[in-house]
Amino acid sequence: MTTGHIEMPDITRSDVGTILVSPWLVGTPQRQRDAVDSTIAEWRVAPWPPAFLSLNCFVSDDGTKVLNYAQWTDDDAHREFVRTYRPTLVRGIDEAVPGIERPGLVRYRLHSSVVAPEPRRGDLVAVFTYDTEDIEQARQLADAARGRITPELPPGLVAAHFHISVDGTRVLIYEEWADEAAVASSTHHPETVAAGDLYRLHRSLTRYRA
Repeated sequence: MTTGHIEMPDITRSDVGTILVSPWLVGTPQRQRDAVDSTIAEWRVAPWPPAFLSLNCFVSDDGTKVLNYAQWTDDDAHREFVRTYRPTLVRGIDEAVPGIERPGLVRYRLHSSVVAPEPRRGDLVAVFTYDTEDIEQARQLADAARGRITPELPPGLVAAHFHISVDGTRVLIYEEWADEAAVASSTHHPETVAAGDLYRLHRSLTRYRA
């Protein structure tokens, strides 16, 4: 595992069975950093279930949000962890950073990905979520979004990963970009990209594959 340096998640790693995304509303850049640092500190002393693969804590460019993107091998193992250990973990975080608002965790599956021919890690991540009625509408929305950037990726777009929630009511699009200028000049987004849509990885924990 790694605990001491930043490592962007491998979104397409083959052993991922479930993706858990949890946004936190924290209010200020200092509270962003404190919330992430406290989270990593708690995870360092927590028992890592074999099903845990990675935890990636992003901070939004507008200074108000933390986005936790976790990869596990299966949902049942995560639910057992939530039942047995999560209260202790969250208690430690909330003691360090009181008043975190947690709108709720969403369970996703990776639907599809598009990666640049010469892949490299983008340091800037744009995240967009959309509500859908069911799994079929979610697939249609994700496929339409993918169609807007293929067959040739926009300049500066390193990769795009399309997620669908397990219940089919949410689509999450995770885009890796080379820099802010590339995002600002892109024309495929149906809405203006705001600072609250842009994230940078602050800390991460990863279980390496054997």
